[in-house]
Amino acid sequence: MTNPNEHVTSYTCAIKGKDLEDDEIESVLLKKFGETLSKGAIIWHHNLPLNSIDSFAMLADSFVKAHARAIKVETRKSDLFKVRQNDNEMLREFVSRFHMERIYLPLIADDWAVQAFTQGLNVRSSVASQQLKQNLIEYPVVTWADMHNWC
Repeated sequence: MTNPNEHVTSYTCAIKGKDLEDDEIESVLLKKFGETLSKGAIIWHHNLPLNSIDSFAMLADSFVKAHARAIKVETRKSDLFKVRQNDNEMLREFVSRFHMERIYLPLIADDWAVQAFTQGLNVRSSVASQQLKQNLIEYPVVTWADMHNWC
């Protein structure tokens, strides 16, 4: 999962759903958490100093803080899909504004940017926007540089 809060919640629910005694839950939460991790998260878990975690709440808090960037990146990526061309905005103006929005985001793949840009074009757009939409249909693999050249 990309959201550490969701991972902790999902994991906690799964463990609490097992037939464990109340006094066993905390121990199992602590001991098995590492088994649910992959990639960088498992390295983070492996590198925790011995005896540095006293409770699952402490482990969960540390995990979320260490991986909070994943929440921000996913949230910010979706923000790009909210950028829309205004009714009275020329295509070049929209391209410039969209590009500025993209600059403030973590690195986003060209295909995401092109898709977000295309979805943001005004339905009642200008002839230039209509031509751009036609180019996107004809050339399914488009880079952000292509978009700039067409505009």
